[in-house]
Amino acid sequence: MIIEKKKILITGVAGFLGSNFLVKTLNEGHHVIGIDNLSMGSLQNIKDSLEHENFEFIEGDVLDTTLINRLDDDFDVIVHLAAFKIPRYGNAVDTLKINSKGSENMLELARKLKCKFVLASTSDVYGMSPDIPFKEDGNCLIGDSKVPRWAYAVSKLFDEHLALAYMEDFDFPVVILRFFGSYGPNQNLSWWGGPQSVFIDCILNNKEIPIHGDGQQTRTFTYVNDTIEGIYAATMKPEANGEIFNIGANEEITILELATLLKEISGEPTTSEVKLIPYNEISAGRKYQDVMRRVPDNTKAERILGIKAQTSLKEGLRITFEWQKNITSTKVEVS
Repeated sequence: MIIEKKKILITGVAGFLGSNFLVKTLNEGHHVIGIDNLSMGSLQNIKDSLEHENFEFIEGDVLDTTLINRLDDDFDVIVHLAAFKIPRYGNAVDTLKINSKGSENMLELARKLKCKFVLASTSDVYGMSPDIPFKEDGNCLIGDSKVPRWAYAVSKLFDEHLALAYMEDFDFPVVILRFFGSYGPNQNLSWWGGPQSVFIDCILNNKEIPIHGDGQQTRTFTYVNDTIEGIYAATMKPEANGEIFNIGANEEITILELATLLKEISGEPTTSEVKLIPYNEISAGRKYQDVMRRVPDNTKAERILGIKAQTSLKEGLRITFEWQKNITSTKVEVS
């Protein structure tokens, strides 16, 4: 299949997924404009692309309508990856406002340009649904509104509904992607990046590995290259238009097993031991609800996008461990 070269706007381009997607699109010969306010992203993530002839970086915010109105008017597709992620125990106001208003601003630009719009959503929208594996047309079961962790899921559900409504009312194509546990090089090293980021840091520094609850909750983790292939296929293929896709791997693992696997992968002596932390201790006594299983049904992505996760969890974590070890040691040497 011959892919026509496109002009692509990527929001959140200096973040984890944005920076990896940037490399993919440039390698495929597309012209890219990237926006990031660098609140969570980093220029370090895109340093190798900054001088590329087909890339222009704009430091700015998707909430800045003046900036958005000054952007080029000939984009073929907008890939909206910028978001404020997972408040869990706080920051619900920022999460709700940034995600809803940022998506609205970018959808307005897509409406004006009549260009394709790809929205990054999350597996968190399925909430506590008991219907495993999660299917795109299945029910989303969100918990108690008094539990702050649901603010992120609700903000992304709103974004999904808004995008689909814009598509219906203003007649331009929209694709929605629900990501399942992406990890790999350029991941954020705090809880924002996922438990594997924190666990690797603890193992490298001989610290206790904090696990919330009893550690029996399960997840599927998707190596970033596999996630990027999903984003790229959704961006390029017209068959994806108007659809929602799960983008993830199917290898289910408990969080406790994840910690054990990372200790094995480290290949080094470590004094790190698991510490189970009750939810009420980490949520300052406020109510907290966790998702006990999160597994995608990838049938639709395989059928329409033609993609399937290729990287085993052990191999992906091994690569990620080495990457995090290297950048951590580099930072220590520089300081």
